[in-house]
Amino acid sequence: MANRIPEEKVEQVRSAVNIADFIGQYVQLKKAGKNLFGLCPFHEERTPSFSVNEQKQIFHCFSCGRGGNVFSFIMELENLSFPEAVGKVADFGHIELPATYTAQSQPAAPKDQQQADLLKLYADSAKMYQHILVNTELGEPALKYLHERGLDDETIQTFGIGYAPANQLLLDFFKEHQTDYQLLRQSGLFIENQNGDLRDRFVDRVLFPIKDASGRVIAFSGRILKQSPSEPKYLNSPETKLFNKRSVLFNFDLARGPIRQQKSVILFEGFMDVIAAYRSGIQNGVASMGTSLTDEQIYMLERVTDTLYVCYDSDMPGQKATDRALKLLGGNSRLTLGVIQMPDGMDPDEYLRANGRDKFVQVFEDGKQTPTAFEMQYLKHDLNLQNTPDQLTYLQAVLERLAKLSSSVEQDLYLNQLVAEFDLDKNDLKSQLRSLVGKQAVQRSGRGAQNMTPPPETAPLAPPPATVDGGTNNNAPLSRVEKAERLLLYRLLNDHDVWLRVMAIAGFHFVHDPYQQIFVYAEAYFKTHNQFDLGNFTDFMADSDLQPVVTSLEFMDVASETSKEEIADLVNVIMTQQPLVLQINQKKAELTAAKQIGNHDLVQQLTLALIELYRKQQQAQQTDYF
Repeated sequence: MANRIPEEKVEQVRSAVNIADFIGQYVQLKKAGKNLFGLCPFHEERTPSFSVNEQKQIFHCFSCGRGGNVFSFIMELENLSFPEAVGKVADFGHIELPATYTAQSQPAAPKDQQQADLLKLYADSAKMYQHILVNTELGEPALKYLHERGLDDETIQTFGIGYAPANQLLLDFFKEHQTDYQLLRQSGLFIENQNGDLRDRFVDRVLFPIKDASGRVIAFSGRILKQSPSEPKYLNSPETKLFNKRSVLFNFDLARGPIRQQKSVILFEGFMDVIAAYRSGIQNGVASMGTSLTDEQIYMLERVTDTLYVCYDSDMPGQKATDRALKLLGGNSRLTLGVIQMPDGMDPDEYLRANGRDKFVQVFEDGKQTPTAFEMQYLKHDLNLQNTPDQLTYLQAVLERLAKLSSSVEQDLYLNQLVAEFDLDKNDLKSQLRSLVGKQAVQRSGRGAQNMTPPPETAPLAPPPATVDGGTNNNAPLSRVEKAERLLLYRLLNDHDVWLRVMAIAGFHFVHDPYQQIFVYAEAYFKTHNQFDLGNFTDFMADSDLQPVVTSLEFMDVASETSKEEIADLVNVIMTQQPLVLQINQKKAELTAAKQIGNHDLVQQLTLALIELYRKQQQAQQTDYF
């Protein structure tokens, strides 16, 4: 039986790890005032609204409302239990936890049991596939193939590469261990026939484990050893509860740290290219799952870097893919883009094997291009620049591309290249470029006017959105009562004198349930703690729904000092409203009962009473107490 992690051990882990450093693995944070800001990892956004406060060691998103401490961050992001979260943060801080406290020793919650079982099944499969590759005769042909491709044993170990032989070893293994049949069906590792019988999906393939951002195996991609016209070169696991290929990037788990250090990411076309770069020391590379880059993958990269280089094969299909990727990224992302191309029409893996590490690394250091420089070369394909019509076609296409650039310096750089290459007058090119810039501006303004919808002459006023209990709906305006509750709760948590004053008020009660629940938690907390510590308190509550509410209080823009008058006003607003809320709820229940029994006189009487109570409530909300 696993032991509960002692509070002092949890506190040791939390105190040793700076939340900004930990979250910085997942989000690119930039200083703005006293806080750090980045793109929220919990929802898609284009303007950073995710904030980290290093002084208080908390995070809060002003858009989606999520918030908490370092443990709640990783619990929410990766769907971990509290012990697992403590273990992960401890690993980051190089803190050893006793074996009795490790995540593996903690039972999974029932709702997460299927996920835990799938993760274990994938981990066991990866270990078995690698064992077959490295330690058995069955794996010798595959191991020889990998060695010939330049992969040493250390690289094979790092990426967890394995081999699936041409028999049913995996199925036999799990049958022997009496693994649940439904779990095997859901894993995607087996194919089911009409009779419900299973067989291994991957046969005679080198297997690359596909991992999530935490490095947990969630799927596999298998490369066939003996090419067959009836079999695909690469075969991926089908999508499952854990694996959505639109949201996964190969090697993102290992590359995330180097991406932060290099402040850039390199997008490769295939797994072997990523691995080739990795073993040469270029470790900030990723690859999409055999498809065009998706919005989800773009957003994953935007969270951790500002700069992306596309490094696809340099043959014609690879250049077409590069052109498509640049167009997609240019229209859908905030990333600064660049291109890296191997010489001689090779892919990165081929170039490394043919030319060695030093020349390979030199390409990455010296061969970076802007998207415009790449396109100027790409546009030459299928044209014969020895004849005048093709020259004019090319120059027109390049000038149209240059007209879209916002930098006049960059435009001038490429104009000089055209002048040198085609022996043209620069003023003529500039004149043509100015004309194209003007035409594009007119076209943009015309499209903008077409897309504008004129407002109706009399637009009905929509009612304001209802406030959410706890105030975590950041798009909803807060009532005066809720504003008072939030400020009072902040004061009494952070100022013990205020806490004592409020506790001395007979019958004090918050109007909204979440604030009252936090108040009750605080009462229990202060019985064993002399002073308030936000990180400690959020763990003490152990309520993921309330943690964002508490952390949102810490991000309020309030005066550092309070006064007796302010507290009295806040209490007055809340205490005036609370009885009204109770009365309204009681009258509403009575009205429902009266309607059910058909007592029309009582219905009318209760309706009038409710109208009067609502009037009093509205009047109290409009009174400016502070």
